[in-house]
Amino acid sequence: MPRFSIIVPAYQVQAYLPACLTSVLTQDHTDLELLVVDDASPDACGEIIAEFAAADARVTGLRLPRTCGPGPARNAALDRATGDYVLFLDGDDALTPGALAAIAARLDATGHPQLLVHDHAVLSFDGTLSPGLAPGLLSRRGPDAGPLAARPSLLRLPPTAWGRAYRRDFLLGTGLRFPPGHHQDVPFAYPALITAETVAVLDRVCLHHRARRRGGRTHGPGPGHADLVDQYERAFALLPTQRWRAALYRRMADHLSTVCRTPGLLPAAERADFFRRSAALCRRHRTAAGATALGAKQGGAHVLFRLGARRAFQLMAVAQRLGRRLQAVVRGAGRRLRAVALRAHYRCQLRLPLDRRLAVFTTGRGGRYGCHPAAIEAKLRELATGIRTAWVAGPGQALPTGVRRLTPGTAAYWSALARARFLVSNSGFPDVLADRPGQLRLQTHRGTPVAHRGLDTRVRDVPRLLRQIDTWDYCLSANRHSTLAWEAAYPADYVTLEYGSPRADVFHTAGVADVLRARARLGVPDGVLAILYAPAPRAYATRRRAPLDLGALARALGPRFRLLAATDDALEHQCLAADALVTDYAPVLFDYAALDRPVVVHADDWETYRTVHGAYFDLPATAPGPVTRTAAELAATLTDPRLWTDPGLAARRAAFRQRFCPYDDGFAAERVVRTFFLDGRDVPPVVPAKARRPVPGAVAVAAPRRPSAPGDSPREFLEVSACPF
Repeated sequence: MPRFSIIVPAYQVQAYLPACLTSVLTQDHTDLELLVVDDASPDACGEIIAEFAAADARVTGLRLPRTCGPGPARNAALDRATGDYVLFLDGDDALTPGALAAIAARLDATGHPQLLVHDHAVLSFDGTLSPGLAPGLLSRRGPDAGPLAARPSLLRLPPTAWGRAYRRDFLLGTGLRFPPGHHQDVPFAYPALITAETVAVLDRVCLHHRARRRGGRTHGPGPGHADLVDQYERAFALLPTQRWRAALYRRMADHLSTVCRTPGLLPAAERADFFRRSAALCRRHRTAAGATALGAKQGGAHVLFRLGARRAFQLMAVAQRLGRRLQAVVRGAGRRLRAVALRAHYRCQLRLPLDRRLAVFTTGRGGRYGCHPAAIEAKLRELATGIRTAWVAGPGQALPTGVRRLTPGTAAYWSALARARFLVSNSGFPDVLADRPGQLRLQTHRGTPVAHRGLDTRVRDVPRLLRQIDTWDYCLSANRHSTLAWEAAYPADYVTLEYGSPRADVFHTAGVADVLRARARLGVPDGVLAILYAPAPRAYATRRRAPLDLGALARALGPRFRLLAATDDALEHQCLAADALVTDYAPVLFDYAALDRPVVVHADDWETYRTVHGAYFDLPATAPGPVTRTAAELAATLTDPRLWTDPGLAARRAAFRQRFCPYDDGFAAERVVRTFFLDGRDVPPVVPAKARRPVPGAVAVAAPRRPSAPGDSPREFLEVSACPF
């Protein structure tokens, strides 16, 4: 008997079904059966299901003789299910990596509840993700598992079958089934949530739910919405007690009135009948629900709805729409007036003298304090106390003590941009900025490039890019490779500062105590090898490529290793703490190389990446360490002590540093500060490579001893210990 039965109805989803099924079958939790129902789909869904069933014994394909809808299709699979828990997916949904393992762990931790609710994200047709539920709705306040009375806010969940794990014996005991119809989830989701004696929550995105471009079955226009009245009638009939009728009434009144108020959702010929039946349903159940059960969001509209005053309801809906449009117009006009006023304010500030003691920094990524601008800003405060610094950041971004915050879009922000002598950014500067004489701009970029940049890519607005780069006075470069790439991709009359990577200075100035503090901050135990995983973003990652399964890799490595997933806000600390780096084409590769610690390039999709993004050189051929193509190769490489001890790999790292890290000696930021801010006075020379002493890792790895018996694996002889430095 498997732990999970995962049920997927399929109808005209041939473009998405392979990704859906793959997301299930590649889960690190493998104790499952996958029941896929071909709802007599006219496209290739049936063939796709057959192919997956032939390739994996966990897949069972079913085919209905005629199209019945998702409800009956799910029922057909429920009859065949044998798992402890049942999960439902739509044919265009996908489980996130590690979802089943997380669900299984939460079920164990909460005593195997009858129902578990997890979070989801909405995947737009253009590939963007947005939150699925309101923040905090699935927080773990309160008991780990209990009846709905312990978490009444769960009734605010959308009435969907997916996004939940149901204990199969609970479904069998209650006899819950899906009815036919458009909104078949309503009389299943609500009664299940209300009837379950133990409900647990998992505040983790375990599912990507696809939002169709045309709205999909339950959100797009069409006559199918007319069955919503019958579905709520069924839901009320299935309630075991009177307790939750008032809450369900409010949800129903909101839902029905929303359908009535939304233009174009129902065909014109069916609107009057839908309103009449909806009003009758509300009148019938309001008395049973209690005298206080008017709708919370649209009380007045619900009164008219219940009374059947269709004309008055329509007039109120029109008035509400006009009111919202008027508010939007007023807000838009206010924004435009404010923008005009701020633009005029900026123009007035341009007439004032430059503030030669003000430098403005920005990273363009929500204002996070980091990357090259942060290293340069910190060094500037150290070396030139007479120059004030300001950082463009929103209210939620943390800044070091002594750094002035500039909130984007404020008058102070535009004043600083108009009058500051120095502007520093690793992204673009605002297009509206005037190219003011005497004002200096430094473009730092975001690291040594592998993929094509600037004019080497498919730039949509070439004139805009050229106007932008014509305002640069200086351009930072870490090495000759970067210099050649930047000057070709961004051709303009700026001065290139080939000075190294300021954000990598910390790897030469940090000490043993800094490494140990970084490991403690990240929860890495003593004697455990920390492996940092830092992949590059891909334009095709959402749909065409499954990410590396970190859970499976961690299990393959064992307890002597700790995997760290790279994050922007802690990358420097993670690099200090990591004993080795696993990356592909991310810029952190070139900064981490300065540490002279092992690097593994996991290039499982190099050909695709190079085709889509372009490449300035053949990275796998010049990598500073082993290159792997599969997860098994990666695990074997990381558990081989020769990764740390092989002289040949040390020579490859040295050759890589000579090419890409020639100036990374701990003084790159100071060279930039003295050249750009201090008129080139006392620029420190580059420390020779042989004299550099980057901070070592916290764990020393011994060379493998001679195997005691034929066939012994080198992994058995991996010895780790605290490095004595």
